[in-house]
Amino acid sequence: MKKSILLVANGDEALSRRTRDSLPGEKYQIIVCSENHRLLEFIRSHGPDLVIAASSGDLCGDGLDIIQQLRRRNRKIPIILITSNSTEELAIAALKSRVNDYLKLPISSDELDASVRRCLYESFISHNPPKPGTTASSVIDGERMIGESQPVRQIKGYIRNVAPTDSNVLITGETGTGKELAAELIHKNSTRHGKPFICVNSAAIPDSLLESEMFGYERGAFTGADSSNDGKLKIADGGTIFFDEIGDMSSYAQAKILRALETKRIYRLGGKSSIALNIRVIAATNQDLEAAVEDGRFRKDLYFRLNVARIHLPALRERKEDIALLLEHYLQELNCRYGREVEGFTEEALEKLLSYHWPGNVRELKNLLEAVFFNSLRHWVSLEDFPEQFRKRLKDGESVPQAELDRLLVALLATNWNKSLAAEKLQWSRMTVYRKMAKYRLLTSANKAKENDTTSSHPEPICNKTL
Repeated sequence: MKKSILLVANGDEALSRRTRDSLPGEKYQIIVCSENHRLLEFIRSHGPDLVIAASSGDLCGDGLDIIQQLRRRNRKIPIILITSNSTEELAIAALKSRVNDYLKLPISSDELDASVRRCLYESFISHNPPKPGTTASSVIDGERMIGESQPVRQIKGYIRNVAPTDSNVLITGETGTGKELAAELIHKNSTRHGKPFICVNSAAIPDSLLESEMFGYERGAFTGADSSNDGKLKIADGGTIFFDEIGDMSSYAQAKILRALETKRIYRLGGKSSIALNIRVIAATNQDLEAAVEDGRFRKDLYFRLNVARIHLPALRERKEDIALLLEHYLQELNCRYGREVEGFTEEALEKLLSYHWPGNVRELKNLLEAVFFNSLRHWVSLEDFPEQFRKRLKDGESVPQAELDRLLVALLATNWNKSLAAEKLQWSRMTVYRKMAKYRLLTSANKAKENDTTSSHPEPICNKTL
């Protein structure tokens, strides 16, 4: 499989090595260029897909100059800027230089990998525009919330309304529905978008490390504290902090975090004076927080502080009309990542995907497609290409009657939205098909697809169409 080529530049040797080691070698081919005057030569000779400009010093001089030179030579190549010297002047200069992402040290491997994947995908989409039927309303500030169903359209509209405010937001929904993506979209469309977006796994920090991880510490505060360290709350200053799985946060942590949110000030371990905070809080959970408050497992005062704006993300089984659009989106992404040319699904495979109940939601769908890419080298995905465990789950669910919406979607997609042929497959009248499409709000989506109401037969195998 073809690996994306990443060029790490503008950094000292130690930082370049740390940046290179933070990225998974099995996914990327990584080249390091520590000499600025050779950067353009490296780009011409190696043809990288993305450039990471990393510096532990001041980039306002030669560092930004080389980025500006690169951008003048190549307007399309994605550039990620990593620096420990995060100032407002540098942020403005970086944006003027049209860098694609701006990260401040320290960053985790996951954050860097996510930034690389996002920039590579955005570059791919800019060079390969979505097929007809994908509208601008499915894109929010470069990040894609995939779906055109009524619930998703309402969520997109609500995010556009709430993002510019500074209100705290509580996001609820089952595991795998995209809560972190929704939080990122709120941040990226807010006035804080140029500042950090810091994710915290609420269940992963033990109480013994809470204060040092969240509030930071001064040099000498404890054995091994050789230098002072900003905690996650201070790192997020000016930006947004995202508490994932807030329902799993311990009672001790809830009390500490509540105090910080109420006073907007924190004390570092070993510190003698308080530090002011300017952060927006977004929290997410797959639990019923109201029930947790009633049971005494979650603080009522923290709940009311978080639950100012509320977004509920529906399960995938509640918006099955979005499955075809999700399949197309992830096929494009995986084709780009692995250098493949998978075109779509056979009718049988598509029917199974649309009728499946998806307990793991969008995350399960994405992971399934990635597994298919490892199992199959064909251009069309058939039922036999699915992992054995997934085929067994499909078989176990065959006794459940197929819902009317599932049957309608399968027929429409299998006939390329030809309503006459869909009516024949369903043994319905053509008017019944129109009434059912109106009932399930599929008329608007159908109009986005190419109208083809002739009686000619559909091609085989069938590719997924956007809704």
